[in-house]
Amino acid sequence: MTDALKRLSDEGVAIWLDDLSRKRITSGNLAELIDQQHVVGVTTNPSIFQKAISHGDGYEQQLTDLATRKVTVDEAIRMITTADVRDAADILRPVFDATDGQDGRVSIEVDPRLAHRTAATVAEAKQLAWLVDRPNTLIKIPATKAGLPAITEVIGKGISVNVTLIFSLERYREVMDAYLAGLEKAKAAGLDLSLIHSVASFFVSRVDTEIDKRLDTVGTDEAKALKGKAALANARLAYEAYEEVFGSERWAALDKAQANKQRPLWASTGVKDPAYKDTLYVDDLVAPGTVNTMPEATLDATADHGRITGNTIAGTYEQSRAELDAVAKLGISYDDVVQLLEDEGVEKFEAAWIDLLNSTEAELKRLAPSEG
Repeated sequence: MTDALKRLSDEGVAIWLDDLSRKRITSGNLAELIDQQHVVGVTTNPSIFQKAISHGDGYEQQLTDLATRKVTVDEAIRMITTADVRDAADILRPVFDATDGQDGRVSIEVDPRLAHRTAATVAEAKQLAWLVDRPNTLIKIPATKAGLPAITEVIGKGISVNVTLIFSLERYREVMDAYLAGLEKAKAAGLDLSLIHSVASFFVSRVDTEIDKRLDTVGTDEAKALKGKAALANARLAYEAYEEVFGSERWAALDKAQANKQRPLWASTGVKDPAYKDTLYVDDLVAPGTVNTMPEATLDATADHGRITGNTIAGTYEQSRAELDAVAKLGISYDDVVQLLEDEGVEKFEAAWIDLLNSTEAELKRLAPSEG
């Protein structure tokens, strides 16, 4: 059943799971996915933790202990989430060792309420790295304008980073620039660049969701023919930018110092429109040196009926540009779409975090021992 996943892995695509819960850790499910489904990494986000902790499996004892200690709700959430990330990192440690640190990684996000505050993001990233205390952790920092200097600062301190919520090609170039600037700072500080890793999470399906909606509003046959094409075109052009930046003279100097490329990571690869094949954003985004982080349903669908036919990005750049140009000619503003998606992405994670705060606070009150 896992032949398609093995073929994907053999093509140079690292398969990561976009989910984590304590039940997945303690039941042996995560270890099983690593062993049988070629999973070599895990990503988390505020929405994933909100779902996991709200469903409550495996968290009661820790919540009881935290309630007894009368910790704040913010501290409780950090203790719970970092415990899960630490345990997942330990399960993935053999992969980390076998791939010389490239994979076997678990990502944890800074508090999404800090997305527009640079100094607070840097402080939070340092705190999270210290709390988890595993070499195979990636600290997730959103690719907002305030996030860019934070990425440089955190990389410069030798902390590995997963840059998240990237939608636009221009912002992706800024992210790569921030990463290279961070490596240059780390090099100047005498740090070992071979120990610093990063991925850039370029979001896919949400681009189609928003652009398809606007194409439906246009309503012409020409508009309908473009549905389901923008997200792949956008991601493929991101890979072209990656090849350009990591083929530059600036990169060559860092490469000599044993630096690692910042790999493009395809995020939001679960298909939202049932009219599209459920493995669309896996089958059609195959290229070496990439990561595809999948929700379990997409992982299972790929294992069952994914069509991995080799590199599906090479040779597509001209067509991809033509497709995005055709969308623009219909009056759909690319800049407007990607800015909206970034804003919505930050808002969704912030809302999930607040839901998590509220539900955890209610649990702490319920479990608090009576005085006396």
